[in-house]
Amino acid sequence: MVLLLLAVPGGATHAQGSPSLIRDAEIESIIHGYAEPIFAAAGIDPEAVNIYIVNDNSLNAAVAGGQNLFLFTGLLMRADVPNQLIGVIAHETGHMAGGHVARTQDKLDTVSAELILAYILGIGAALATGEGAAGAAVMGASQSMIIRNLLSYTRTQEAAADQAALGYLDATGQSSRGLAEFMNILRQKEQLFGTNYDPYLRSHPLTLERVDVAERHAATSPYGDAVDPPERIVLHERMRAKLIGFLRELPDVLRDYPEGLQTVDARYARAVAYYRANQLDKAFVELDSLIAEFPDDPYFLELKGQILYEHGRTEESREYYAASVAKAPDQPLLKLGYAQTLIALDKPELDQQAVVQLGSVVVDEPRNTVAWRLLSIAYGRNGEPGMAALALAEAAAARGDRNEAKQKAAAAQTLLQKGTPSWLRAQDILLDIERREDDG
Repeated sequence: MVLLLLAVPGGATHAQGSPSLIRDAEIESIIHGYAEPIFAAAGIDPEAVNIYIVNDNSLNAAVAGGQNLFLFTGLLMRADVPNQLIGVIAHETGHMAGGHVARTQDKLDTVSAELILAYILGIGAALATGEGAAGAAVMGASQSMIIRNLLSYTRTQEAAADQAALGYLDATGQSSRGLAEFMNILRQKEQLFGTNYDPYLRSHPLTLERVDVAERHAATSPYGDAVDPPERIVLHERMRAKLIGFLRELPDVLRDYPEGLQTVDARYARAVAYYRANQLDKAFVELDSLIAEFPDDPYFLELKGQILYEHGRTEESREYYAASVAKAPDQPLLKLGYAQTLIALDKPELDQQAVVQLGSVVVDEPRNTVAWRLLSIAYGRNGEPGMAALALAEAAAARGDRNEAKQKAAAAQTLLQKGTPSWLRAQDILLDIERREDDG
C-alpha cells in the first residue's frame, strides 16, 4: 500500500489542500535507517519514537506530543544528500532529548497522529500570520494553550538543540556539514521572503550565529569531511524520486527525470508518474525494467502489485504482493497490502491467510486502523463475529472514538467466551475508556 494518505480531522487547509500523513514502507525504512543511530546516540530508545511523513511542501520538521517526529515531504525532496536530512533529524532529536517539547504527553498519548499533525499545522498558521487566533481557528479555542506552547522554541533552546545535534553527529561518525547546508538553505529563503515564508523559520528562530556554529564545527570535527556511503546515497535518490513521482505532476517529473535518463531513480520516478497519469503501458515498461534488473527488490514488486490491484487485476496483484512480503517479511505495510488483495478475492481460504497477515501487522502496529478494519472483515467472513467486533473496537480505540470503541467492545464481550484472551482484551478496552472518562 504505497503512499497511503490519511486526512487530518478538523478541516484544516494548507498550501497543498487538506493536510495528510503518508505511509510508505520503503520511505519509512530509509528514514528509520537515518534516524535510529541518532536516537541511540541521544539515549532515546528508537522503538519509542514514532516517525510520521507529512504531505506538505514546506521545508519543515517538528517534534510534538512527546516522542513523535514529523518530517514534511518538502524537506525530504529538498535534501540533496542524506547528510542534510540527518542533520535536521539530529537537531529535532536535540529538542526531544532536551525536553523542549511542551509537557502535553499525558493528554496526547491517546491522540492520533493525524490530530497531533493538526496541532502542528494550527501552530504553523499562528506563526505564519503572527496571530494566535489563526491557530485557534484551526484547532478550536479549547486547545489554544497547546497551540501557543507546543512548538514554540526559544533561541536558547535552538542553540541547545544545535549543540546536541553536533554531538550526536560526531558520536555516529557523521559530518555536521549537512546541518550547516540546510541552515544556509533556510537563510536564503529567509533573505528572499522573510520569516513569513515558512513556519519553520518562526518556530525555529534562525540566526547567523547558529549557522556559523554549525560551519565551524564541521571545519574542526574529525568527521567534518565524512561523506554518505554510496549505498545510502542510492536509497536517498530512490526516496526523492518516489516522492517526486507521487506528488508532482507528470510534466514536472519528466523535466527532472527525462525519458532518456536510465538511472534507477529516474525510471522509478517515471514509473510512478506514468501510473498516476493513468499511462499504464508506459508505467509498466519502466517498472518491469526495474524488476528485471532487481528481481528481489520488495518495493518494486509492491508498486507493481499496487498498480494491478487499483486497476482491478487483483489475482495478478496477489502474486506481486506475495513476492514483496517474501522478500521483506518484517515490513507491516507490505503485509497489509497483501492482505487487502487476499480479502478482495473473497475466498474463504484466502480470508484465513489474510487473518494471519493482519494479525502480524497489528502486533507491530497496534494503532493501525486500516489493518483492524480489514481484520474485522476477514473475521466476519470466517464466522467469528466476536473477533470481528473486537477488531472494530480496536480500530475505534486507535482513532480515539471512545463511544464506538465502547459499543464494539461490549458487543465483543457478549459474543466471545468469557475469560478467553480475546474477551479479556475487550474488557481492557472498556476499562481503559472508563478510566479516561473519569480523568476527563
